[in-house]
Amino acid sequence: MDHADDRPELVVDPARPTGRVLLAQGVEQSYVDVADPRHLRFEYVRRMAAAADLVAPAGRALDVLHLGGGALTLPRYLAATRPGSAQRVVERDPAVVDLVARELPALPGDVTIKVADARDAVAAAPADRYDLVLADIYRGARMPAHVTGVEFVTEVARVLRPDGVYLLNVTDLPPLVFTRVQVATLRAVFADVCLVADRRMLRGRRYGNVVLAAAGRAGRLPVARLAARVARDPVPGGLLHGRTLDTFQSGARPT
Repeated sequence: MDHADDRPELVVDPARPTGRVLLAQGVEQSYVDVADPRHLRFEYVRRMAAAADLVAPAGRALDVLHLGGGALTLPRYLAATRPGSAQRVVERDPAVVDLVARELPALPGDVTIKVADARDAVAAAPADRYDLVLADIYRGARMPAHVTGVEFVTEVARVLRPDGVYLLNVTDLPPLVFTRVQVATLRAVFADVCLVADRRMLRGRRYGNVVLAAAGRAGRLPVARLAARVARDPVPGGLLHGRTLDTFQSGARPT
């Protein structure tokens, strides 16, 4: 059987000559501007970047773990906005790693890339190692079940420092049942959790991405500043936290 169509590919954005789109099994996985790593096309990536911008003073170098590498959009962004950050990227697909290394600009030496499963990589990491863990873990259009439960989230919490933050991208469709379960799962482990998404998604009107942020210390998340930032996005976002997140969770149970 010919599996050529399963191979990842990078294509030029016809609307932006310096833009590159990573496709895996025909699904858009990442977007990189080879001339400007601060240009983020996908709205959910802008929301993750906004949270990453606000979790520490601007420009401060952080120790970061990326679960899911793709075209390394956020590692490139953080290398530009927080120079000197020690970033470790875990990507399961060696074909993606090879393609990106061959066809996209190289990253600074303080960014390392490992071909591994995300769960295995987190289990092997030392405790209290990272300031920030970002998870964008998909096989095609599906998030693997072994990185969605309390056991995995507990391991993520273990590798974060006391003030560390976990950012998670979730793809969902109305009525956002999977997202509600993920909120419950994060809240079973972390003291502070919030959600940001396109307001139309929160009204149950479209399929798309939800970004969840979690921290071990109550009050750690920069909720007010993040709400203001995502509201100003070209695709305005809403933020749920506290009582509004209670209502959204609506009886969903952790997995």
